[in-house]
Amino acid sequence: MKTEIGVDKKDRIANILFKIDAVKFGVYKLSTGKASPYYIDLRVIPSFPDAFREICDLYAQYITQEIGLKKFDRIAGIPLAGLPFASQIAYNLKKPFLYIRKGIKLQGRERRVEGILVSGDRVLLIDDLLTTGVTLKNAADAVRAEGGVVTDAVVFLDREEGGKQLVEKNGVKLHPLVKISEVATDLYELGAIDQESLKTIQKQIKKQ
Repeated sequence: MKTEIGVDKKDRIANILFKIDAVKFGVYKLSTGKASPYYIDLRVIPSFPDAFREICDLYAQYITQEIGLKKFDRIAGIPLAGLPFASQIAYNLKKPFLYIRKGIKLQGRERRVEGILVSGDRVLLIDDLLTTGVTLKNAADAVRAEGGVVTDAVVFLDREEGGKQLVEKNGVKLHPLVKISEVATDLYELGAIDQESLKTIQKQIKKQ
């Protein structure tokens, strides 16, 4: 039976993000080129071994319960921020690890997918953060172009700005461990952010 990550675990995630000061407010330009009044810095997580271990364990538990280990053959990480998580999760789940290059390698095999990928292999995509969904879409296209099958992607946090719709329109089901609306509410209840900051985040969420 499929299940969502528990409420207590979502609370724990909010606590971790608060403790490592991963949520910042100001004027930021995201990697997508979009401007944002807040920033979730998940790249710092691997610098905190305990937090990194716990988050990777949550990923692994969620994948096991929500997707099932028999539904995919390999795990592919999305550069750059998703790579540390994906490699550790692949190790935890005893699955072969791949990673997807940002561009085609101009020497050697001239591939975008690094690692052993056999035609027909089912590949689970893993990234840290979802905003527009373009990066995940391109990653799925790259794997498919080399013969892989992609039906699911797991991200740590969905900023809820339309990325889910783009990814799923491309035939990939999105599985976020948490959504920014959930994290923001938990941070507000913890007293980590004030009501103005909560509203700032909520205004960025794309209405479904």
